[in-house]
Amino acid sequence: MTDMFPAESIYNLIPREEVKVTKQPRHTSKFRETVKEETQRHKAPNKTMGPVKVDVPSPEKFLQKHSKEPKLADTTEGGLLEKPLKKLCGDQKKPRLPLRTDHPVMGIQTKKNFIKTNAVETIMSVPKKPQPNYVDTRRGDKQLLDTSGLVPKFTNKKDYGQTPEYLIKRNEEVQRAQEEYDAYIKERIRQGSMKQLSDEERDAVLQGLKKNWGELHHQYQGISVVTDTTPKKYRKERLETEMKQLEKDIDMIERHKTIYIANK
Repeated sequence: MTDMFPAESIYNLIPREEVKVTKQPRHTSKFRETVKEETQRHKAPNKTMGPVKVDVPSPEKFLQKHSKEPKLADTTEGGLLEKPLKKLCGDQKKPRLPLRTDHPVMGIQTKKNFIKTNAVETIMSVPKKPQPNYVDTRRGDKQLLDTSGLVPKFTNKKDYGQTPEYLIKRNEEVQRAQEEYDAYIKERIRQGSMKQLSDEERDAVLQGLKKNWGELHHQYQGISVVTDTTPKKYRKERLETEMKQLEKDIDMIERHKTIYIANK
């Protein structure tokens, strides 16, 4: 029964309105035909199907000899020279071909004895000396002996073991400068403007400097390890500066045996 009669529904009582769907027309540009025409007009000829349509040259205008060679301007008459460029460059002409009647010169013989000449040259030639080599591997690898350093070249020189000239000149200049300095010092001592420290005075000065350095070093060892205050930092820096200056003075006096002092 349910298949024969459809199910009752309240929606079937409401009248239905038919809705008509109207499709909008497709937009077409008004420049469509213009663009199409311009595209076909400017299309490259290589993109067309088949061979390019070109004008066939006339049979009367055939390619002539030397027609494509560049021509130079004639300065005398203002026209163009008719001669080709190759002839203007000064190329020499090729020799003419031999005629049929021309025959090569035949029967020319030399009286030179090549066997005897070669034998004389071989006898008179100086034999080539072989290069001295040395073998450094068990496989027989050879190396040149001259560039190996095994040949005593420098010990066989005439001036081997002699002092070079530049060192002799330098020693002479140093000696001359020392003599001039000694003469200057003697003149100043004679004038009384300076005096020389004796060995006893030099030793006394050196011992005094070492004693002062020892006292400063003892004070330096007594400062605290942690320098967290400003006075401690200043004291440590002052001791280090004084010790370095004393070390320089001690080193200078120990290196120089002769010391001069200027008189005030």
